[in-house]
Amino acid sequence: MLKPLDPLLHSELRLAVVSILIGVEEADFVYIRTETGATAGNLSVQIDKLQKAGYIEVEKGFKGKMPRTTCRITDKGREAFREYVETLRDYIKM
Repeated sequence: MLKPLDPLLHSELRLAVVSILIGVEEADFVYIRTETGATAGNLSVQIDKLQKAGYIEVEKGFKGKMPRTTCRITDKGREAFREYVETLRDYIKM
């Protein structure tokens, strides 16, 4: 029997966010929004879900006078992504 895919990562936008964060030390909100093409509102909601699950850390601050939100993947997020990719490979092998 195939293992179920992580429903949190199975969302296209959340998967895109985690995929971006896997390859970098951190990324700011504007960069993630540009790369995903998401609206600011939708991206905020999806980042909040990933943060609540413990998959990413979010730091809010300022760069000069401009607000800045920075995201980093956690060890839990890395493991969830690894398992998701491994499960997808199992599906493909079928």
